[in-house]
Amino acid sequence: MLRRGPGWVAGLDRALVRAVSAFPGGHHDTFFRRLSASANKGKLWFGVAAAAALVPGRTRRAAVHGLLAQGVASAITNLVFKTLLPRTRPLPEHLPVFRFVHPQPTSSSMPSGHSASAVAFALGTGFVQPVLGMAVAPVAAGVAYSRVHTGAHWPSDVLFGSAIGASAALITRKWWPVRPPFPPTTRSRVKGEKLPQGQGLSIAVNTLGGSFTEETAAALHEVFPLAHILTIEPDQDIAERVEAAATLPGTRALGVWGGDGTVGTAAAAAVEHDLPLLVLAGGTLNHFARDAGTPSLKEAVAAAGEGEAARADVGIVTVERGLADDPEKVELVMLNTASIGLYPNLVRRREQLQPALGKPLAGVVAMFRTFAIEKPTTLIVDGVRHRLWIMYLGRGRYYPRDHAPLLRPVLDDGVLDVRMITADESFARLRLLWSVLTGTVATSRITHLTEATSVRVEAGTGPMVLAVDGETMPGVRAVEFTLKRGALTYYSPGKED
Repeated sequence: MLRRGPGWVAGLDRALVRAVSAFPGGHHDTFFRRLSASANKGKLWFGVAAAAALVPGRTRRAAVHGLLAQGVASAITNLVFKTLLPRTRPLPEHLPVFRFVHPQPTSSSMPSGHSASAVAFALGTGFVQPVLGMAVAPVAAGVAYSRVHTGAHWPSDVLFGSAIGASAALITRKWWPVRPPFPPTTRSRVKGEKLPQGQGLSIAVNTLGGSFTEETAAALHEVFPLAHILTIEPDQDIAERVEAAATLPGTRALGVWGGDGTVGTAAAAAVEHDLPLLVLAGGTLNHFARDAGTPSLKEAVAAAGEGEAARADVGIVTVERGLADDPEKVELVMLNTASIGLYPNLVRRREQLQPALGKPLAGVVAMFRTFAIEKPTTLIVDGVRHRLWIMYLGRGRYYPRDHAPLLRPVLDDGVLDVRMITADESFARLRLLWSVLTGTVATSRITHLTEATSVRVEAGTGPMVLAVDGETMPGVRAVEFTLKRGALTYYSPGKED
């Protein structure tokens, strides 16, 4: 190994180490030795990140950024520069023996891995949560200094390692970016029929709904004693039973208990018969009930009793199946989302992993599994041929504006939210996996976010599988998405937004 760097650097290193060695001994020697040891293999930073992860929001995300930066800095330091820049560490004669670290590391002294990790973690957290970064900075500085104080490194090793750590933090600054705040929920209020105790309300209850139990019908009778309640048994046609509920004599409003697919069927009937829709969260996910402001029975009862309602757009999905020269056309109502390609498989995997991993990590693992083993689909979107991993359409603008839409603050904004992750680019799979790893799918060249009022999609090779509000339909040759503005009146509690 080289015993020194350039002459002036080596001279400065020796002068600084002599100055440190002149410090009198004391409790600070034990402190810096223990602080240095605590950062071995990044243990100190993992501990800080674990504590920060207990605080939700920006603090938790800051901890993730800190670990990302620290991991990059550690890899660059140990795998690259320690090989390229061999250098011996300070010798025992350079420092008092009671201060000298024992056993001394055997790897190259240049650069300091402890310093690189410390600075990377402090800056990585600080870019996301400045308060946390400021709290960590003195600890990081102490770790960096401790490497000189204990004779593990020359000062220039620490300086170079710190520069690597700062660079790693800057490189990873845009990885897993902090999402901007969602816009406030707004609803176009209208006056709905007042339904005291459910008078004039007909409710279709799907017994296959995710939360249905034997007590469900009894609970609905209790809160809506004057309502007509029709159950949909497993062997019955959902559309027929919903139609029966909507056309019962005296019906002034249609209620539905079930998942998003059942709610979509009820919405179609409500639009056709000009009835306000009361959505009762009875499925597994209940996307529309959440967006409508009725995620539980309490809110739904309050809105129905006071006649508080609002308007929503509905999507019209025209599906072509069968022979190309004589297609069968089916028209569906879309309240939430539709997807083509790998999205249904991704969601299925994410939901399987979510109980054990939590939604964010489950989403990352599900994307890796899905995109690593499956192939893109060829589709013709508004006349343009694409190779697509995912095509996603939201009925209304969803947030965040990336590959993982969660919330829809406005239900009548008059747009289709179109999101495509394409495989048209070179090295498409590697691009995709890298963007998933770094959380940059939203800003990658493979991601295309647009809005439209109508979209036509045709199968490029063989028939495609279409999913609308969670219900899948195979053998689709072409599908067209359009909108009906403000066509649905739905019950929603609250005053004018």
